[in-house]
Amino acid sequence: MKIYKYKNKSNVIGPIIRNARINMDLTQESLAIKMQLENVEMSQKIISRIEKQERFVTDYELLTLLKILKLNTSDLVELLEANEK
Repeated sequence: MKIYKYKNKSNVIGPIIRNARINMDLTQESLAIKMQLENVEMSQKIISRIEKQERFVTDYELLTLLKILKLNTSDLVELLEANEK
C-alpha cells in the first residue's frame, strides 16, 4: 500500500499529539502503555515517529490517542487550523 505525504510529512497531527502529551505530563512510553491498554499496539518508538511526523496515523489510532489525551474532534480541527496559520 502506498502512503502519500502531505507537505512532505506523513501526518499533520504529530505536534498536536506531542503538545497534548506533554500538557498531561505523559512520557512517550506511558502514552504507548495507555494505547496498549486500549488494545492498540503501539511502542514508544512509534509515538516518537508520529510526533516527528514520520509515521502515518490510522483512524483507530487517532481516535484512541484523542480519547487518552482528552481531546475531541472539534479540538483537533481547531488546533490543526491554528497550526496552519
